[in-house]
Amino acid sequence: MPHTDLPYPDRSLTAAERDWHCHALSRINADYQRSADTHLLKLQLPCFQGSTLYLKDESIHPSGSLKHRLARSLFLFGLANGNIKQNTTIVEASSGNTAISEAYFAQLLGLPFIAVIPKKTAPEKIKKIEFYGGRTHKVDSHHIYEEATKLARDLDGHYMDQFTYAERATDWRGSNNIAERLFEQMQNEPRPILDWVVMSAGTGGTSATIGRYIRYRHDLNKHTRLCVVDPDHSVYADYFSTQDPKLKNSKASHIEGIGQPRPQPSFVTSVIDTVLKIPDAASIATIHWLESILDRKVGGSTGTNVYGALQYIAQATKQNKPINVATVICDPGSRYLDTFYNTDWLREQHIDIAPYLEQLRSFQNTGQLNPISS
Repeated sequence: MPHTDLPYPDRSLTAAERDWHCHALSRINADYQRSADTHLLKLQLPCFQGSTLYLKDESIHPSGSLKHRLARSLFLFGLANGNIKQNTTIVEASSGNTAISEAYFAQLLGLPFIAVIPKKTAPEKIKKIEFYGGRTHKVDSHHIYEEATKLARDLDGHYMDQFTYAERATDWRGSNNIAERLFEQMQNEPRPILDWVVMSAGTGGTSATIGRYIRYRHDLNKHTRLCVVDPDHSVYADYFSTQDPKLKNSKASHIEGIGQPRPQPSFVTSVIDTVLKIPDAASIATIHWLESILDRKVGGSTGTNVYGALQYIAQATKQNKPINVATVICDPGSRYLDTFYNTDWLREQHIDIAPYLEQLRSFQNTGQLNPISS
């Protein structure tokens, strides 16, 4: 028996707290069983000349985006660490999709949720956060982290801090993460080996998970490489080259959910093979081009992913060496009807997608991505 006179507090959970904790884990695990996997779409256009583009469709998660996986992991991480309890207010700094997914899980557990978001966040994303019972707190994009920290402290809540914990909350060795499922879904394909995985980075958590998994699996490490695509006004590409943690960009990316004005702790450069810088106009043109192929709208980060993937396919076509490339459909285009699919918004932002649309349509006919005229 322990000594009862020791001057240490007993922080054991009460019976009621343990009951709620078990209930919370049960609710999250039930959601996991209902939505454990997403589709892997296969594109073999004539212009690919033997190459294949695979699209992991993360937009079909219950909360509508790739961030559903991250939100689940962050909630489990918070529960396991004792940071999330019954009635804990959950706070997150997010440009939209992570906040939507976290609002979904907060509602699932009956917890208050507040998203600290940039003032220019798409209205459709705000509606989704509110649909799941969350509230929003709008600030300048460069102050969302500090404001989220302060808000959580003032409310005695829990700041999820996706930008710090994304890369460690997810089990990169498996547990049905996006990397494990992607490569398992490839197993019955005629050529199951992927040459490239192309992934944009927001927190950096997904690219870290995929990169670590590739290196963890020696059979993949021999053949598969990871490219991170980075939009305009993001520092990730420069950070990959310079490793300078003081890098900053004063202008926010137009492509919501990816790119950052400063390096984030979850962006792990050591597991990335290379990076590509993708112009915003190219990302947005690509989602308009994709609509004619997929018969559906997708978000801007998907455009960044696909435009990057097409660079490798075009290069393989020129060399007459077909390859397999995989990337991700991050979220649905319905969240961007007021922005990326709105000609007035594009004009206001001085974004001209016409040259890139012409380039992509020419590629569809010839298999060549001709340079954009300056």
